[in-house]
Amino acid sequence: MSDDLFASLEELSQNSGPDAVIDKLIETERVEKQFHKLFDALLMKKKFEWGLSVTRPTTFDEVPDDKRQEFEEYYVDCAREVGQLLIDDGQIAQAWVYFKTIQESEPIKKALEKLGDDAQNLENYDELMNIALYEGAHPLLGVKWLLESHGTCNTITSLDQMMGQFDQETRHDSAELMVNHLYDELRTSLEYNIKQSEADLAEGLSIRELLADREWLFENGNYHIDVSHLNAVVRFARFLNGDDPELKKAIELAEYGSNLDKQLQYGGEPPFNDFYTAHVHYLNILAGENVEEGFAYFRQEMDNDPDLPDKQLIAYVMVDLMMRIDRLNAAVDLAKEYLAEVEDPNGFSFADLCRKAGRPEVLQEVAKQQHDPLRFVYGLVSGASKTAPA
Repeated sequence: MSDDLFASLEELSQNSGPDAVIDKLIETERVEKQFHKLFDALLMKKKFEWGLSVTRPTTFDEVPDDKRQEFEEYYVDCAREVGQLLIDDGQIAQAWVYFKTIQESEPIKKALEKLGDDAQNLENYDELMNIALYEGAHPLLGVKWLLESHGTCNTITSLDQMMGQFDQETRHDSAELMVNHLYDELRTSLEYNIKQSEADLAEGLSIRELLADREWLFENGNYHIDVSHLNAVVRFARFLNGDDPELKKAIELAEYGSNLDKQLQYGGEPPFNDFYTAHVHYLNILAGENVEEGFAYFRQEMDNDPDLPDKQLIAYVMVDLMMRIDRLNAAVDLAKEYLAEVEDPNGFSFADLCRKAGRPEVLQEVAKQQHDPLRFVYGLVSGASKTAPA
């Protein structure tokens, strides 16, 4: 600010009083795009109106209890206003400071989407990607940017760390993105290898069609994609839904993996010890293909495993699958055998499964066996309809 402004503020203070000075400061900060100072000035105005100290305008410490809610609402409005001004000025990372504080990510999400592919040309691209992905402003876009700029390996490493923190929709959309990406990579690699022997290879074949009658592709432990990437993306594919077109691609990726030399097939937790074979069954069940064969495979895995915790883990996978394809009665029967005690507020609930299946009597039966009156009442009230008083 110029010396003339300071003189103007001093003169305004003498002639018109402090309210006019604060208004002039707010106007000046807005015009000169000093947005962080504008935020302080806006809060200063409110505190001055209430006769509070203005030297620490953003603090809540001296705000009286009867004014606290009003000040909080005013604080949010000011943060929203200043955040939007920063977005309009192209300072998205600075705007995030305000929207993150008031827990409103939608304006930042829209601003990041508007950048699109142009974001990679910005000096603070990595900062914006970090805000999108790791700070949660727009996780899916962050995954897309990370994949485009840092490659498959870094993206998979980040997804392994972040998937548990994503909401269900973001996990699903990230899985779609990765399946499409790896499918295209593998298909391109297979086409290249086959064309070394077959010059007249048809264009646009699926991975399944490319593999048909070409066992030689896997001779001598040969592979055509990073096998750790394949393992991870097939695992991510469990977040897909039954009607997703990517599910067919994921099945073909798993089929490809099942043809690899055993030394290249990493095992997993039960029931995914035979990783790719188990995933072919799992994904087929989701797709509504060979469902009985798939469940028979997992049931055999359960029956052959002597370890009770492993049996419970396999049962959890099967119950989850049954719920996802709307076989709730079968899910209740299996869960009653292995998962009847599980009540995770953020995950599987046997009581809630019984409610959804319309079988509260099963929960009542289990509750009696467990001497648990609370769950017994769950069963009683979930099976009854509440009648409004007359």
